Amino acid sequence: LCLNWARKVSVPPGPLVRVEGQTLSLRCEVSDYEGPPEQDFDWKATRGSETINVISTFDSSFPDQSLKDRVISEDIRVQRLGDSTVELRIRESKVTDSATYTCSTPSTDSVISGNYHANVQLTVIADMLVLVPEAPVSSVTEGRSISLRCNISYDFVEGIYLSVTYSIKKEHSLEEDIFTFGPDVGVTVGLNFTRRYADGGMHLHMDSGGSYSLVLSGAVPADEGMYVCAARQWTREQGVWNRIQEKTAVMGQVAVVPTGEDGLQTFTVALDSPVVAQYLGEPTELVCKVTNISLFRWERLGVSWFYSVASPSNDQRTTDIIASLNENGALVPSEKYRSRIASGHIVVTQMEPATFKLHLLHTANTDAGEYACSVMTWAPTRHGNWKKSSEHRSHALTVRLASKGPGVSVAARIVRPATSTGSTFEMACQARLKNLQAGISLSVLILVQESIGAPNRKLASLNPDLILKLEDWLESSRKDSLSLLKSGREEFRFRIQGVQLTDKGFYSCEVGVWTRQDRNEWAEVAKADSNKVLLTFDHTRPSFELSISSDTSSIYPWETVKMECIVSVSGTSPNTDDVAYEIRWYLSPLRGSDSLTLLASMDRWGMVKKSPRNDSSDCSLERLRAQRFTLNIHGTQDSDAGEYYCTATPWIRSGISGVWSKEPDLISKRVFLNVKFALWDSIKLPLLYGTCASLSVGLFSLILGFVCARCCCRNTTHTPRSRIKLMDLEID
Repeated sequence: LCLNWARKVSVPPGPLVRVEGQTLSLRCEVSDYEGPPEQDFDWKATRGSETINVISTFDSSFPDQSLKDRVISEDIRVQRLGDSTVELRIRESKVTDSATYTCSTPSTDSVISGNYHANVQLTVIADMLVLVPEAPVSSVTEGRSISLRCNISYDFVEGIYLSVTYSIKKEHSLEEDIFTFGPDVGVTVGLNFTRRYADGGMHLHMDSGGSYSLVLSGAVPADEGMYVCAARQWTREQGVWNRIQEKTAVMGQVAVVPTGEDGLQTFTVALDSPVVAQYLGEPTELVCKVTNISLFRWERLGVSWFYSVASPSNDQRTTDIIASLNENGALVPSEKYRSRIASGHIVVTQMEPATFKLHLLHTANTDAGEYACSVMTWAPTRHGNWKKSSEHRSHALTVRLASKGPGVSVAARIVRPATSTGSTFEMACQARLKNLQAGISLSVLILVQESIGAPNRKLASLNPDLILKLEDWLESSRKDSLSLLKSGREEFRFRIQGVQLTDKGFYSCEVGVWTRQDRNEWAEVAKADSNKVLLTFDHTRPSFELSISSDTSSIYPWETVKMECIVSVSGTSPNTDDVAYEIRWYLSPLRGSDSLTLLASMDRWGMVKKSPRNDSSDCSLERLRAQRFTLNIHGTQDSDAGEYYCTATPWIRSGISGVWSKEPDLISKRVFLNVKFALWDSIKLPLLYGTCASLSVGLFSLILGFVCARCCCRNTTHTPRSRIKLMDLEID
């Protein structure tokens, strides 16, 4: 079985720009890796040709000497968000923090593949944003204009954008945005000011000197309040606006003086509660009535419902808008209450022209507090639109439950402690309920904390329908060893069979109380966390060491080399039948790919697997003894030269439960194998072939010459001339 891994380390795409003095964070995440789930990270910073160490998740001595004081004071720190995600956080950034930051992860992979570091460029600019508001006129007559002026100066930096926001803070209500310009060229108008802006009752003036003036025409009593100006700087990162700095200044209080009888008419608003819930789940009705309605013959009425409650940490009250009915009678829900209004649990209606009603179908504990209504009058304009002319708010009415809903407390205790690896751990979660009503169901969530201060990890849960769900249970092979059930009306039991070292930690329960809503859906009304119980046991396991040896370090091609991987045990040695090993052999070649090559492996059951090979050489893996494993390379070639090492993973079987538990991996040292170049072996075959070819060509040439001489060159008979004729010629 071959698995192709390609580790990927990622950081935010840069370049990033931040402002001096602000808090900044750089996230780093690794994926597609082998080894333990929790990975370690190193951060480095490069400025020019100089690179310094910043911080590490596992080496406290890693930071550079120039940064140690900031690391000790936690001005620079690394925050782990998960096993494979961390953030480098700088609490108070400096201009000198500008650098290219490198996040790297040490390798835990069996094969080097992918990227092990990623870079992001960070620029920290000086804080040059200055906000100077001008105090507005403290008192304005109704119908006049309100001028709000803010002076803003800053140094232009490419990639940084500015936005200006005007807001108002009224008594007993949260700050509400009126108008925002930027960070792009667009504008954003507050929810209650859209009609006014569309009617031309609001406009912004800008000049080249950095002055921004917002003018509100036709002041109404609702414009009375404390005005605030805010300047923000933004960057565009991954298509999303990211705010990097904000400065806010109070401009001043503005009072709007009504015109009295010569101007707009006044009216009163009364709030009543004909139906108030006494117990959890009962309905509540609030009625808002307007008097002197005959004075507003040509105007329309609208209403807004508000809810406020005192903060448990201080005496300040927070106010939320529930919903509004505008001048057209259309319902405008707030984001916080949108889902309850859409599902019909909250109903806002206009019963009569001057009467409005708020109906809570099922009152919950979170609904206890103060309620108020605000009635607005809308007058027609010459353009055929409607303009808000006045607004009056009722007194606050308190809604409280005579009997509190179900309160819950949870106590966790150990039923069966774990004594050793392989034993069983069991704990009970006992819930105690107050004012338990019919139709209530309980849920439970089991949490574990590996150490004090570490984040909680969810293990398993039972929902109100008692359906079990494994949450962040990391070992799928052991999922059958975990159980969670409801053992009583208010008690749950959690059990882990065959505990291992990785199960140590602090365990707790989170119990929730649920009730069914109208649509037969569960809604949580209360929850509580238990105390923590500790799962721990003495670990007296043996310790293992791994060594490697080779019968030779230099061989000729086609020879066989033998290497041994030896596991030694110290401490309490287990029986031979109670320990097994997973063995893997790796080769780091001299040339070619830098990645490691898995040659062969043997699982703890003795099954051997070999990786495919392209060369003519072959390898074999065998176990000579219980703790001695041999790798043989047959018919070695040049490609077999390199560094060899082996890894071993011990498995120990518990003598109590018979459950196998995995020990940490062991890695041996490396041995080097050199394949020599054999001169005679490399030339003997070419020499033999050349000699034979030369002899064959010579012999063929001799035979060919002999045949040609015999067949082509024949001898002729010579006839001698007569001596008598010669003599006669001489005489003549």
